[in-house]
Amino acid sequence: MSQTARTFNETSAQASGQREGTWADDAEQRVLDEAVRLAPKAGWNAGLVSRALAAAGLTEAEGQLLLPEGARDLAALLSRRHDAVALERLKAFDVAALKIRQRIREGVIARLDAAQQHADVLRPLAAFLAFPTNLALALRLTWESADVLWRWAGDTATDENHYSKRAILSGVLVSTLAVDLASGRASALSHLDARIDNVMAFEKWKAGLKPMDLAGEVVSALAKMRYGK
Repeated sequence: MSQTARTFNETSAQASGQREGTWADDAEQRVLDEAVRLAPKAGWNAGLVSRALAAAGLTEAEGQLLLPEGARDLAALLSRRHDAVALERLKAFDVAALKIRQRIREGVIARLDAAQQHADVLRPLAAFLAFPTNLALALRLTWESADVLWRWAGDTATDENHYSKRAILSGVLVSTLAVDLASGRASALSHLDARIDNVMAFEKWKAGLKPMDLAGEVVSALAKMRYGK
């Protein structure tokens, strides 16, 4: 949501005695609910935003306030909703009792489960994110998801390892999601275990990391999600 929307929301909340963020946050989630309902047939595009706003009982002006970047903002909202669902599922685990590879495996699986709630939406969303103008957004959202999982896993690194770990887990996460959608969970878990085996030695991670690896992996995964192969 834009800073203008936040300011408007704060003023409205104070005037009505509501909790700060209630109107805007609730409105965003209502629009997102309608978007995921409509997207399998409507696609993920500017038209989807207009239809979702109308279905949620909001005007185009309110939509500009809440979602100034339109379908891009909706994509970010859905990704962050999936991150939140994954974290909620991960509360069932005693993190301290898990080895690091188990933490990463369970984290990725929880994120897969969250995304599968909207499996029929991910293909049109992948087509949208695959546009060159949206690749930076796809990379940022994948990075955010990896950061959420690393923080849950207890990572506190603040040096270059912080970035290396997230870049590598981003690649693991997006490629495993693509396999899960295209070939099913058994294939996805096999792929995940193989990737974890390949990267568990952190020095090996850093040695194998190249500047364009993540971008290439995200593009490949989006293509697999879009075309199902």
